[in-house]
Amino acid sequence: MATFILIFFSLYIIMLFAIAAITSRKADNQSYFTGNRQSPWFVVAYGMIGSSLSGVTFMSVPGDVYTTQFTYFGVVIGYILGYIVIGKLLLPLYYRLQVTSIYEYLGSRIGKEAHSTGSLLFFISRLFGSALRMYLVIFVLQIFVFDGLGIPIWLTSIVMISIILLYTFRSGLRTVVWTDLLQTTFLISALIITLVVIKHSIGASFSELWDSMASVGKGGTDCRTVWNTNWLDNNYFLKQIIGGMFITIAMTGLDQDMMQKNLSCRSLKDSQHNMFAFTIILVCVNILFLFLGGLLLVFAQRNGIDITQMPTDRIYPEIAFKHIGKFGALVFIFGLISAGFSSADGTFTALTTSVCYDILKIQNRNLSEQRQATVRRWVHIIIALLFLLVIIVVSNYHNDALIRIIFMVASYTYGPLLGLFIFGMFTKREIPVARRFLIPVISIVIPVCCYFLSVWTKNAFGFRFGYELLIVNGLLVFGALMAISTSHTDTSNNIIHS
Repeated sequence: MATFILIFFSLYIIMLFAIAAITSRKADNQSYFTGNRQSPWFVVAYGMIGSSLSGVTFMSVPGDVYTTQFTYFGVVIGYILGYIVIGKLLLPLYYRLQVTSIYEYLGSRIGKEAHSTGSLLFFISRLFGSALRMYLVIFVLQIFVFDGLGIPIWLTSIVMISIILLYTFRSGLRTVVWTDLLQTTFLISALIITLVVIKHSIGASFSELWDSMASVGKGGTDCRTVWNTNWLDNNYFLKQIIGGMFITIAMTGLDQDMMQKNLSCRSLKDSQHNMFAFTIILVCVNILFLFLGGLLLVFAQRNGIDITQMPTDRIYPEIAFKHIGKFGALVFIFGLISAGFSSADGTFTALTTSVCYDILKIQNRNLSEQRQATVRRWVHIIIALLFLLVIIVVSNYHNDALIRIIFMVASYTYGPLLGLFIFGMFTKREIPVARRFLIPVISIVIPVCCYFLSVWTKNAFGFRFGYELLIVNGLLVFGALMAISTSHTDTSNNIIHS
């Protein structure tokens, strides 16, 4: 088994480097940062599926069906609404300004403090969030594959990060757009093949399998339940829909990683086509993941597999590696690797772009093309080393509570971004220069207050915030910005209205 895994993994890496070699021809700095704005919209739409579905999603959405049934579908509905807002509101803004980093808008509309704050929030969130997502992929592969080969996790981490560094090094986004096409194909193929393999193993029709899902959830619950009507729960259906909408707006529309791919399309019209096609595909893929979750529970019940004490993230890999044969395990591995690589490679490029344009501001310096390329390459290498450092540190202090805490902290950073963009786009007010130092202060203090608010409401009333805490976070930041701002009759700086 190990030999087959290494052979197929080697072939997979060869394909990635072949794509990188082709896309790197005549590559320049704009190839790296914007893909020369020549990416076919349908390629971007399809490839973004892999970027959206990280290795964590690949494992957790099917596994969470055991405890939360199909209520995640409410979040998927929220995705649809969020992507409509992005396509109709944010993309026209970004294309009109011809930005390379989306946080350039905050600088031109509010001030350099907002520009720096937005890019720093993105940097921290993406670095830790994406590194930890990649770590969880490496961790699962280490347990089920590389430990058996005697390969330590630090070496596995170095190899994985080095591969991503090398194939994205020369032409960045132009390569990522096409490698994501390959990796999304592997990911979706893994999903569909696993569905077929498990269905064949059970030996039942789809209608019989659907009926069997009525009693396989935790405590014998119906895992097909879509709408949770208990408003105190964090997966109450309205919380899921509204929260999913704003999570999408914040974590896609206000995220350099996701928007950089959209901005590589030839025109606004192409980018909007990409966004709406991507939405349709993503909804279908998420429905398949939910159905797979139900199928895994039916399979576990019929084969006497005890999952009651198993972390939900382990249900899918446990069944894939131990109960559906070598082919099923191989398919799972490459689906997981594809999800991890597709999420991380775009992050490398986006973080490098944000540092170069938002922090170092190479576009405003009189640097030659060659000098800009040198700066960009060193930033790219440093990003990879930071990525690796986070992974290795977490591997030495790994526990589930630590990972949940870090993911939670990372998710809070999008609240201030939401507040900053709402203030810039929907008001004509300005923040006096003397008060702009408060922008980063507000962006730190309010998320901390929101955390304590969530703890208090849980302990005092039994009310659990879900994704909608991001909305509260963003609105409080918006309110604070309104409080320190002044009205201004000159609307020339209010770019969205120009």
